[in-house]
Amino acid sequence: MRKSVVTKIVALACSLIMCAAVAGCSSDSSSSSDSSKSSDASSSKNQIAGVTATGKLGEKPTISFNAPMTVSDGSYVVLQKGDGDVIEDGDRVCAQGIALNVKDGTELMDTWTKNTPDCSLKVSSSTLNSTYYGQIKGAKLNTTIAFGVNDQNSSGYSYILAMTLVSKSKDLEKATGEEVKDIPANLPKVTRAKDGKPSIDMNGQGSVDSLISQTLIKGSGKKLTDTNTAVVKYSGWLTDGTQFDSSWTKNTTIDADLYSGGQHTVIAGWQKGLIGQTVGSQVLLVIPPDQAYGSSGQGSIPGNSTLVFVIDILAAY
Repeated sequence: MRKSVVTKIVALACSLIMCAAVAGCSSDSSSSSDSSKSSDASSSKNQIAGVTATGKLGEKPTISFNAPMTVSDGSYVVLQKGDGDVIEDGDRVCAQGIALNVKDGTELMDTWTKNTPDCSLKVSSSTLNSTYYGQIKGAKLNTTIAFGVNDQNSSGYSYILAMTLVSKSKDLEKATGEEVKDIPANLPKVTRAKDGKPSIDMNGQGSVDSLISQTLIKGSGKKLTDTNTAVVKYSGWLTDGTQFDSSWTKNTTIDADLYSGGQHTVIAGWQKGLIGQTVGSQVLLVIPPDQAYGSSGQGSIPGNSTLVFVIDILAAY
């Protein structure tokens, strides 16, 4: 039983305890604006006392505290102030992390040893809860911050997450690269507005039995593998031209895991069609039913539907 609990928390911690950091997922669900109004009154209450870090900036710190201790969600302390660039709103941050059980000080997770930083953190009040947003925005790279996570209900542990902010980048706003010239003439025709939003002419596209993945714009960024999560904007249509979804109309992006068992599951046609593509690319996918929603369909998508997607790959981690 203990092994399964440890496995659960390590899997969670390897994404830097995403549910502790994302907006609305932890008990610290107040908005950043509400939080800022009471920051002076609550700052001392939310500080974790008795935790220290030693070591060179930008390298794995040694975290010390007297166990056992208690922590609450929303608690934090800056352990080391960084010396790098200032993190701004909209940045994508990569962070190394150590999770330590507050009961006995044992290490539950460490991304430093295998150098597997988590780059899922998008600095925004809509994506991070107020505590994480308030501490990460405006911090300098190589800063180490300890966050308290009271996770007794789901994992059986309360722990300190010591997060070191090691790098930052900006996601693209739309596909950026070289337009592909030799696109087969029988595929759907895609046009784009100035902001990158795609429109489509189905050009007689019918049902298919096998996946079609056609690069429309070739980006020069990172090549996607089956270990990556892609950050994308997309639109999706039925072959009769009916649009059933678009992140462009919502002005949002989604994270799409290109592997099984992740937190951001997508249909098989996306996984197979995006692997090997590069960040900055725009990709046309024509997906057969058995790699989409099969005979059951989903929502407004009828069963046995071939689906057509235009996907802009804006980042990957």
